[in-house]
Amino acid sequence: MPELPEVETVRRGLQPVLEGARLTRVEARRPDLRFPFPERFSERLTGKTITALGRRAKYLTMHVQDGPVLICHLGMSGSFRIETDDGGETPGVFHHERSKSTAHDHVVFDVVAADGARSRVIFNDPRRFGFMLFAEGSPETHPMLAGLGVEPTGNTLDGALLASLLKGRGSPLKAALLDQKLIAGLGNIYVSEALWRAGLSPLREAGTIAKPGKKARQQSERLAEAIRSVISDAIAAGGSSLRDYMHTDGSLGYFQHSFAVYDREGEPCPKPGCGGHVERVVQSGRSTFYCRTCQS
Repeated sequence: MPELPEVETVRRGLQPVLEGARLTRVEARRPDLRFPFPERFSERLTGKTITALGRRAKYLTMHVQDGPVLICHLGMSGSFRIETDDGGETPGVFHHERSKSTAHDHVVFDVVAADGARSRVIFNDPRRFGFMLFAEGSPETHPMLAGLGVEPTGNTLDGALLASLLKGRGSPLKAALLDQKLIAGLGNIYVSEALWRAGLSPLREAGTIAKPGKKARQQSERLAEAIRSVISDAIAAGGSSLRDYMHTDGSLGYFQHSFAVYDREGEPCPKPGCGGHVERVVQSGRSTFYCRTCQS
């Protein structure tokens, strides 16, 4: 399933085409994806101007003038592609050939930009675990978004805030970081990577980095910086592109080549002078990769 950097990459790919454009036609080619489409789905969007394309955690939000906010989740296999009127090839470096089948093209947005340029944005989802729902008013009050924690981007998540979120928690540190009510959008891959960068074991109690004293304060600050940097680096690289995931232009990202520990069981730890090896353990049914030598 795409993680936050992949979703942000999609948002940035769609933004130049969608923001400020008018939806001239919206077609839902089936009654549902993971959930049924909202009533009057096409009717309520057609003719509207898209004022902003945002992201909250792993959700995309499309804001339209005088209309509902469209909340979109990519699910396990959902992706967007952009087609232009001239039929030219979409930009990007194709590492894997995109499927030519349109059988899984479930939603089509025809848009016209302010300069008259026309484009078609197509949502394709073979497994149909994605969804599109309406939020009336602020999307933050929608059940899918209400209660989400702080974003792991920017400077909001610092050591002090992280310590306050983890204070008194006896669960493993990795499990706490995956709690979406604490930090929104952190997924399995990037938590493993951030903990390796911070030199902290995923198995230790979460509350240990929130105790009084200089050592815990340094640990929380180091982890907050590691979370922000690993997400930022992944966004800059275009995401991890696991399996068949592709961006809006069909290209794949490169961050997977920079994984330090994720999916590298048995390999030498890449931290200079460490001498340890990457191990894999299972936590809450999910794989965790770490180096016990340099992560404590």
